[in-house]
Amino acid sequence: MAVRWEGEESVQLPEASTAQKSGRLGPGVPDRQEHSGIPQRTEILATEEEVAQCLLDAKAQAHQRGVELQQLKAELQKAGEENTHLKASLLQLTTELEELKEVEAGLERQEREVDEDTTVTIPSAVYVAQLYHRVSKIEWDYECEPGMVKGIHHGPSIAQPIHLDSTQLSKKFISDYLWNLVDTDW
Repeated sequence: MAVRWEGEESVQLPEASTAQKSGRLGPGVPDRQEHSGIPQRTEILATEEEVAQCLLDAKAQAHQRGVELQQLKAELQKAGEENTHLKASLLQLTTELEELKEVEAGLERQEREVDEDTTVTIPSAVYVAQLYHRVSKIEWDYECEPGMVKGIHHGPSIAQPIHLDSTQLSKKFISDYLWNLVDTDW
């Protein structure tokens, strides 16, 4: 009988032994005592089983690695999407920051202008108001209703109240009236 294993040449087995003929061993299984130089079938089967198990383990491991690869790809895609979202948010925040810097610069300019106005205009306005008060000797009532001109003129002889309605009188009349109160004797 000729037996051939993968990758090996055919081996010619002797005819069935007495143990095989008597039925103690199955057909095709060599008797150990009679064929001690030929690899035993059980050893070959064990080796084949071991190789098959290694192959199955390798396939399972390859499948597991494939699943892990898919998970990593999904995580990578998710991280890429999150990265894109974060970049868009960063761009938006950067734009807002630039706009706020421009607003801040504008406010600083306005603050400098107001500071200049207050250091120049207010003292001069105070000076002019004091000059008008000294010349006219009128003490204004700043808490009167809108449209009313109220105050007290401190003339040479007596104090005279001022109560004029600017909604009924012209600006020229009010100006002339107030300048007529000013004493022309210096």
